[in-house]
Amino acid sequence: MEALVERLSANPDPAFWRGRRVAVTGHTGFKGAILVHFLLRLGAKVSAFSLAPHTTPNLFDELALHHRCASQIGDLREFETLNNWLLESQPEVVFHLAAQALVRESYRQPAATMSSNFVGTLHLLEALRQQSSVKAVVCVTTDKVYRQSEIAHAFSENDALGGHDPYSASKAACEILIESYRLSFLQHASIATARAGNVIGGGDWSAERLLPDAVRAWQLDDVLEIRSPDAIRPWQHVLEALTAYLILAEKLFASECESRAYNFGPDARDAVSVRRVLDLARQYFGRGEIVEHSDLASFHEAQVLMLNTDLARTQLGIAPRWTLETAVARSMLWYRQFARGVSAARLCDEDIAAFLSDTQIHEHEQAGMQANEVRDG
Repeated sequence: MEALVERLSANPDPAFWRGRRVAVTGHTGFKGAILVHFLLRLGAKVSAFSLAPHTTPNLFDELALHHRCASQIGDLREFETLNNWLLESQPEVVFHLAAQALVRESYRQPAATMSSNFVGTLHLLEALRQQSSVKAVVCVTTDKVYRQSEIAHAFSENDALGGHDPYSASKAACEILIESYRLSFLQHASIATARAGNVIGGGDWSAERLLPDAVRAWQLDDVLEIRSPDAIRPWQHVLEALTAYLILAEKLFASECESRAYNFGPDARDAVSVRRVLDLARQYFGRGEIVEHSDLASFHEAQVLMLNTDLARTQLGIAPRWTLETAVARSMLWYRQFARGVSAARLCDEDIAAFLSDTQIHEHEQAGMQANEVRDG
């Protein structure tokens, strides 16, 4: 029965997106860049707004998004710039991904994190009040918005919000803010929040994220230093989350689902430890040394985090498609092929095509075989 549900999991509708005016914030980040690339493949007319990329390399440059969409580099905290961008783009659908998204960075820069995430979201919502063209809005928050209890509990959308670290607190605050604007001002648009689990995939070069850190170390034959190897997270491939956002937007536009929060995450079996993910990553990368340093865990992070995704299944028809092993295998293959000169656009296109066709035919075996062919990263 579970396999049947996965095969029937929905895909985005190209007919809906063809020619659709879409605005995306955060398109210079990992998820935002792939989302814009995905939308352009579907035929959407994309306008995008974000801070400049923070890493080199980055998918914004590798996918040449500055040439392929109406891209504006700016700060959501600059209201007039943001408002003018929206007035010019006249979007029908809005995806809000822009954020300071790193937990440890939020401890080092709490005020900047709160300002970027909360004030940035406030400015976007305020600008959307004046945008009658907008019919559907998807605001991406995080699976970390829930009040932590450190027990093996899969959070559902009705569980209490909270936030120990500044990043989680900023996103929980955004959830309350978005609900207020939905009830008070945005009657002309359907608006929902998306709480996705930990995403992995090729093309993420962010600092202090597990697989990017692993790839950076192992490509140089360095040892990867990790903290909290037994921390459990709901790992999923980035395309699981992005496909869910697209389908959610379609259903919001057509008034076929509630305007509310939705969890997006893997099956329960794929909420596993950092240690397990790294074991798989090392297997499919072909090499890699790891050392545990407890002193790296100087900031508090939840040890157990799992999501209940029943609502996404029943209301949106969204179910996990790739297993954790497939997600890790494809991620490691992406990085190895990119290092050998294959373009990011080709690699993203191959991932999207495989995901949409739901071809899970031994991807992990193929990645494993290639890992054994050449071990030069």
